[in-house]
Amino acid sequence: MEDKINNLSSSQQQSTASYVARDIDEKIKARLDLLRRAAASLPPAILGEPAALRDWLRKHQEIAPLFSRGLMVVQPDGRKVIADYPERHLSPDFDVSERFWFRSALESREPVIGRPARSSIDGEPMVVMAVAVTDPAGVPIAVLTGATALSSPGFLNLVQGNRIGRSGGFLLVSPRDKLFVSASDHAMILSATPPEGVNPLHDRAMAGYRGTGITVNAAGEEEFSAIASVPTAGWFLVARLPTSEAFEGVRDLQTFIITNSLMIAAFASTVLFFGMRRFFRPLTEAARRMHQMADGHVELAPLPVRRMDEVGELVHGFNYLLGKLREQEAALRASEARMAHMAHHDALTGLPNRAMFHDRLGQAIDRAERGGTLFALLYIDLDGFKPINDTHGHSRGDEVLRVVARRLSGLLRKSDLIARIGGDEFAIVLEVDVTRAGAETVADKCRTALEEPILIDGLRLALALSIGVAVFPQDGRDAQQLIVHADQAMYAVKRGGARVPAL
Repeated sequence: MEDKINNLSSSQQQSTASYVARDIDEKIKARLDLLRRAAASLPPAILGEPAALRDWLRKHQEIAPLFSRGLMVVQPDGRKVIADYPERHLSPDFDVSERFWFRSALESREPVIGRPARSSIDGEPMVVMAVAVTDPAGVPIAVLTGATALSSPGFLNLVQGNRIGRSGGFLLVSPRDKLFVSASDHAMILSATPPEGVNPLHDRAMAGYRGTGITVNAAGEEEFSAIASVPTAGWFLVARLPTSEAFEGVRDLQTFIITNSLMIAAFASTVLFFGMRRFFRPLTEAARRMHQMADGHVELAPLPVRRMDEVGELVHGFNYLLGKLREQEAALRASEARMAHMAHHDALTGLPNRAMFHDRLGQAIDRAERGGTLFALLYIDLDGFKPINDTHGHSRGDEVLRVVARRLSGLLRKSDLIARIGGDEFAIVLEVDVTRAGAETVADKCRTALEEPILIDGLRLALALSIGVAVFPQDGRDAQQLIVHADQAMYAVKRGGARVPAL
């Protein structure tokens, strides 16, 4: 039973560690991506205007407040802060030129994560992320940084705000910095990792091992440990639980059996035989069911609690552990469902992406061939989008794409498919009651939907659509032929004079 619980606890610990590590990794990716997009959209002209730059930082912080300690833009020599938000009135000699995150941002030209440390202003534990802002030639003209407090809500809350069991918990470790970034025990936050040789499993984790094991920690306590990577930051997460707590039910059961065996030894052999057999029947049945479930012969299911004695407590504890495992499995399935949705949908508009479009197009061809029916493919390109993107910035361009997606989606039936297949190109598949004239009518409705200018930040932005139509099977009997025909028809429309309406 101890071996079974060991395996079960290891599996549960690994699932928990993987879930929390993925949550942290996604939050770090979101912050690095925000810095990357902000640096790409920062107008170089306002670097010489601190007030305008501070206002720009304020808007970005209010739109996506992922950096609880604010944003800051530093000169490329690191000796002066051009602007920061919120404004902290830093001293004139504030110099970051020798800081690791500053040098790394200039060298890599990609967002970097600094060494977690305490703020020089108020001593709060925090981590700095930075990215170089470059001119068109790729020369750094500034460094954009964002700082997040380790205790800020929605960042490392799953580590700092949770425990495993009564005395277990989490450790978030940075091997590069040899530092505990965060921990369920707040006293360990930003403390140095133990020297090599103190904890063998920790040494293996620092060298790259990921998995589970039993080890003796620096305090001399034996514990289960499960290790999972946070790859974006180069960190790893440890979920740990003392083995004494994990095997508490087994120890109680051993005590119960020994005590009662000594008491019953004095009874007559007949009373002993029948009494013990009846007494241990629920335990025997529970153990047999546990073995069957562990070996995969029967489905995992709660055991019946026949009476609330030591056996009932053990069964109740097993049922509780089984419930926790199911909760972890449900969380993992939900995470997998989110990842599957992200793999088949465009992150900007929420529409199906190119991969799902090709899959649905293939299904439409199969249904049309079996039923001898028609369906239409509309290939759409936005006329006038590139000038909007170049003139008003990528953030407004992204909002234009979202508005276009909503307007086009509102015209279609539930049976129709609209997908964003890349850049400013969309595709529509019409399957039910389709004719070429009907497809052209839908194309006209799409063009009409974009006649009204799009209002963004007080700007009236005008677009037009170039739409090419292909009908199965007249214009092609496979996906490639249909796409080529629709694409050529779209470019023919574009060459024929599709233009952006005047405001």
